[in-house]
Amino acid sequence: MDKKIIVTKLKNAIEQSLGDDGRNQYLLKRLNQNKEIINSDRRYLEKILDFEITNVDFEQPKTHNLLSKNDKSVFLNPNMIKCTKCKTDINLDEKSSRYQNKWYHANCIDVVIQNSKPTIPTASHKKSKPDPVQIGLTVTIVAFLVASVYFILGPLSMIAMGIGGVLTLYHVLGSTGKLYSKNKPGQKAPSIFLMFLLGSPFLIGTMIAYEGYTLLESPVRIILLWALTISFWSVMLFVPMAVVSKYREDMQENVKTFPKVSVVIPAYNEEKVIANTIEGLLETKYPNKEIIFVDDGSKDATLSIASRYKDKIRVLHKENGGKATALNYGMVYAKGEIIVIVDADTIIGRNALKEIVKGFEVNEHVAAVAGNIKVRNRKNWITICQALEYITGIQIIRRAFDIFGSITIVPGALGAFRKSFLTEAGAYGKDTIVEDFDQTIKLLKAGLITQGSSKATAYTEAPNTLKDFVAQRKRWYRGNIQVLKRHSDALTNPRFGYLQRLSLPYLFLGMVVTPIIGFIATANAILGVIMGDGLYILQISAIFIVVHYLMTALALRIDKEDPKLLWYAIFLVFGFKQIVDFLLLKAIIEQLRNKKAIWTSAKRVGI
Repeated sequence: MDKKIIVTKLKNAIEQSLGDDGRNQYLLKRLNQNKEIINSDRRYLEKILDFEITNVDFEQPKTHNLLSKNDKSVFLNPNMIKCTKCKTDINLDEKSSRYQNKWYHANCIDVVIQNSKPTIPTASHKKSKPDPVQIGLTVTIVAFLVASVYFILGPLSMIAMGIGGVLTLYHVLGSTGKLYSKNKPGQKAPSIFLMFLLGSPFLIGTMIAYEGYTLLESPVRIILLWALTISFWSVMLFVPMAVVSKYREDMQENVKTFPKVSVVIPAYNEEKVIANTIEGLLETKYPNKEIIFVDDGSKDATLSIASRYKDKIRVLHKENGGKATALNYGMVYAKGEIIVIVDADTIIGRNALKEIVKGFEVNEHVAAVAGNIKVRNRKNWITICQALEYITGIQIIRRAFDIFGSITIVPGALGAFRKSFLTEAGAYGKDTIVEDFDQTIKLLKAGLITQGSSKATAYTEAPNTLKDFVAQRKRWYRGNIQVLKRHSDALTNPRFGYLQRLSLPYLFLGMVVTPIIGFIATANAILGVIMGDGLYILQISAIFIVVHYLMTALALRIDKEDPKLLWYAIFLVFGFKQIVDFLLLKAIIEQLRNKKAIWTSAKRVGI
């Protein structure tokens, strides 16, 4: 069948308001660009156009090799969008932003927003006093780290650390501006932060040599000080930002309107947990919601269990194709303005939907809001360590990214998206095995905001054996490296704003550099003890442990969590951390060897 007929009929459907308008516009763009559409899109078209679509080639033609490098049409958007203010075309290499459902050049939108003066919640909207314990812990952490560097490592080493402090101050001052990203096109250049961290060993080595240490001792101290430099920078940035983020969240007013929310639950062989997940959603306090369950060809009783609730939720079934296809299939039927994704093993809090929707009211550029994921099966060492890892990661690191509107992973366990932005970003892809990470980066590259909500809680089942933990993290880490490789262009393109300047470099640091440093630092510590430098090694180790305990205490305080978990903080420095670093290194090696990444998951317990 001629594709032109389908395009014509789809345009008629849009004029007659048939089907979902956002979905229709997205598919029309895909067809006009000769891009492939997924099977669920094909079935959707057949439904609203009322005829069968067969023998149509939707593959994108491979004509790029025929175009000259000097042909400027290569760099233009094939489906040109005009700026609402200046009425000129927005080229692909120009930064554009969306405001009140209209598109503008980056320069034009600043003028428009300045004239419109959008309101942002401030302290006058809601009384909120900073927690003195949080402030006290923050001051103690910073003071301890600065004093340790000065008195133990020497003033010249402190200068090396201080350079990282200057970068921190630069980012902190930048966060006081507008909440939406002010990305601007420019020449390609790597992140200053990333360049500093990768070059700091040479800087530290120069400082140590100047201080007069022997060359035999220098390699050991260079590596240890490199690790400490990274920790120093992270603490100086993340800890103050975490407290500010908590204060901002406490100032937000309660949700005033209740836009329709579509909750999509993809599931494959989840018979042990699916009933609890559905019942938890049914009990959630939100007046305008629909629940869409998508069975991805389960081979157990998952579908039959979900079907018991078919009078209260929409139950869909499809052949097995992976989580990404299940999400795309469910979104075809979603009617809500907000799409909420919930994993099949997750029980969300009773007020979670209200809290997560609140995040979209702060700024209309907010494309996604990440929920606060907690481990509910804290039964043994491995699950308690995961619970603590989640708390510190969300309440310290993610909160800092929240300030910059650049949270990099809106989790599949509980994540919400504005449907219009999600549609424009395109369907969930199967190019990686961590679809939530990939989709979030696509939104950030579009110049949109991703934020988090610690009050939108969800309780997930963590792997309760080391074997299951390894299986889960094998998929996570291989998938994360896939996404980093897929979006590596964002590391050197300033047009992507905080994604390029801060978020993606930090992820690269955590996934690639940190595990390598961890093992090298451990080996150097052992070597240092053998060489008689045991006191110095002990001092460095003590700094790491004390700062980590203080940061963990702060995270527990912010999240109002059980203080008893603090006893397990030592394992996130020794024990659990080494397991994570080993799995990260293994994932890196497998990627370098081009070993195929496969979907692995933990067995469900069903507590």
